[in-house]
Amino acid sequence: MEIMNILKDKTKIGLLVTVLLFIAFFTGCSHDKRADEVTLEPSMNMVETEKAGNKKGHENERSNLDNNIADVFNETIDDESSEDKVVETDENSDYSEIALSMIGDVLLHTKIHESGMMEDGSLNYDHLFKNVKEDIEAVDLAIVNQEVILGGKELGLSGYPSFNGAYEVGDALAKAGIDVVLHATNHTLDKGKKGVLNCMNYWKTTHPRIAVLGINDSQEAQDQNIYVYEKDDIKVAILNYTYGTNGIPLPKDMPYIVNLLDKNKIEKDVKRAKELADFIIVTPHWGTEYMHTPSKNQRELAEYMAELGVDLVIGAHPHVIQPVEWIESDNGNRMLIYYSLGNFINSTNETGDGVADRMVGAMAKVTIGKNKGEEAFVKNYSAVPLVTHMKTGVGLITTYKFEDYSAELAEENEIIKQDPNFSYEYCIDIWNETFPEFSYSGNE
Repeated sequence: MEIMNILKDKTKIGLLVTVLLFIAFFTGCSHDKRADEVTLEPSMNMVETEKAGNKKGHENERSNLDNNIADVFNETIDDESSEDKVVETDENSDYSEIALSMIGDVLLHTKIHESGMMEDGSLNYDHLFKNVKEDIEAVDLAIVNQEVILGGKELGLSGYPSFNGAYEVGDALAKAGIDVVLHATNHTLDKGKKGVLNCMNYWKTTHPRIAVLGINDSQEAQDQNIYVYEKDDIKVAILNYTYGTNGIPLPKDMPYIVNLLDKNKIEKDVKRAKELADFIIVTPHWGTEYMHTPSKNQRELAEYMAELGVDLVIGAHPHVIQPVEWIESDNGNRMLIYYSLGNFINSTNETGDGVADRMVGAMAKVTIGKNKGEEAFVKNYSAVPLVTHMKTGVGLITTYKFEDYSAELAEENEIIKQDPNFSYEYCIDIWNETFPEFSYSGNE
C-alpha cells in the first residue's frame, strides 16, 4: 500500500526516479509505516451493512472512504451516501437489522384523479410512484401516509375539501412495494362511515399482505391490534393516530373507527407494544398546515412519547417538510423524530407566495439494528428530497427525487402558474433550510 502511495505521489518526477524509489524501498526501508502514510481503508462508521435475507433483495451500497482520505486526494464523497447520519454501534456475530422507509402525504386533488383516467375508461396510478419504486422496493419495510380515504368510484372521486380516492391508487401503492398504509388522518371521515368501510374491505380482500393502520372495524381491533413487523431477531411495532377528523364526528355506532391522538390511548398502546416488540414507531397526523417549524403541541407530544419509551416518530399532515432531531427524555430514552415529511404527491389549486413549498417532500430512511439479547437501536438515518411535478394529462403528474430533477423540468412544472417563485433552486433552498444536516447541492 505504501509503495502505491509513493508511485502515485511521484508520477510527475519521471519513470526513472520512480523506479529508483521503488528499488530503494525494498532495499532500505523497514516494514514500519511512515508517520504521514495515508491508509486507504473504509471507515467502519460510514459502511452500511446489508444483511442476508432482505425480503426485497436489494443490492449492497458502496462503502465510503473517510473524509480525511477525500481531503488528501481532493475527492468528493458521493452525495447520496454522505446524507446518512450514522450512529456509532458495536455489532456482534448475532447482529440483525431492518431497513425502512416512509413517504409523506398522498393527497389526491382532482388533477391527480384525472391523471389516472385511461382512454379505455380504466384507472391506473402507477405513474405517481414510478420514480421512487426502486427505493421503496429496496427496503424491508416501506410505509406511506395515505392522506385520503380510498372509498372507490362508487362514492365519487373527489378532491378538496372532501376527498375520496380510487381503489386503483391502492393498487399502485401495492405495485410500488408499500408494506404499511397509514389511514388515521383528518380526512378519514370525509365520506363518512361508508368510505372507511369500503376502504377497509378493499385492503382486506385485494391486498391482504399490506398492513392498514389507524382505522378499525371493531372496538377489539382498536384496543388489541398492534402491528408488528418481524425480521430475524428484530420486532418493530408501528402505531398510527390523527389529531382529528376536520370536525366530522365519529359514528355513534363506531366510535373506534379511527385512532385519535389521545395521550392515554398512546400510553396504553406503547405499553402493550413494548411487550410485543423491540422497537416502537409512532406515526402521528399532527401539526399546523404549511408551517416548516413544529408547533408547541407537536413538541409537547414528542417529549411525552420520548418519555414513554418510543424509539422513532415520523409525522405527517403539515403538507410541508419539517425538521429532524433527536429528543432525550429525563429517563434517558433517546428518540429520533421526523416532524413532517410533507406531501409525497399533490396538485393544490391555491395561488400565491409560498404555495410552491407544498411541492417539496421527503422520504425518511432509517436502519434499525439489534444485537441478540440487547436493545434495538437506530443504526443510521437519512432523508431523501422529493418534488411533485405538476403536469396536466394522463400519467404526467408524478414525484421525482431531486437527483433526477432539473432546472429544465422545473420550468415545465405547472405550479409556476400559481407561484412564480418555484424553480429547481427554490426547491433546494427550502430543503437546505429545513434539513441542513441533509443539505443538497443539486445535480447540475
